[in-house]
Amino acid sequence: SLLGLPAVADPAPRTLLVLGDSLSAGLGLAPGEGWVDLLARRLATEGGGWTVVNASISGETTAGGVARIDAELARHRPALVLVELGANDGLRGQPLEAIEANLAAIVERSLAAGARVVVAGMKIPTNYGPEYTAGFEAIYPRVARRGGVTLIPFLLDGVAARPELNLPDGIHPNARGYEVVAGTVAEALEPLLEELRAKPAA
Repeated sequence: SLLGLPAVADPAPRTLLVLGDSLSAGLGLAPGEGWVDLLARRLATEGGGWTVVNASISGETTAGGVARIDAELARHRPALVLVELGANDGLRGQPLEAIEANLAAIVERSLAAGARVVVAGMKIPTNYGPEYTAGFEAIYPRVARRGGVTLIPFLLDGVAARPELNLPDGIHPNARGYEVVAGTVAEALEPLLEELRAKPAA
């Protein structure tokens, strides 16, 4: 380098790609208050040269995620992909087999592109009966196990069903709620970030 410092002091930036729906897009909040922005700021202060790309769209489904993942992988070449999809499918009562197949396809394509993958687990209200609700929740651990990837058991752990941490719709967290979510995600990512820190960026 120009200053005679070792080149390793300036690691190649790595990208974390978040593929999600309104829960990751920060619906109903001021810019910068969603968990993805909070996480990006946290990663920036910790160093390690991470760039966070938020490819989340309010209303997105797992089918939409499958349709978009290849282009996002090609565009951003992420080292890490966090998949937060399925809630909209579940709230619409979509077939569980289709939700699972779509999530598995997103995971497989991300792994094939050389990324590490984190799947954010989701739960839904019992609108379609306890069997559907339980079946929906069971998708996430199964997809993570089959792909050998990291699972966040429930993205909204400690936030869901707590009125003081949610917007009036009772579904989307408020700014305080997203601070909790950002902490949950950061904790799940830490072992992967450590592992990637130790490995030179490609």
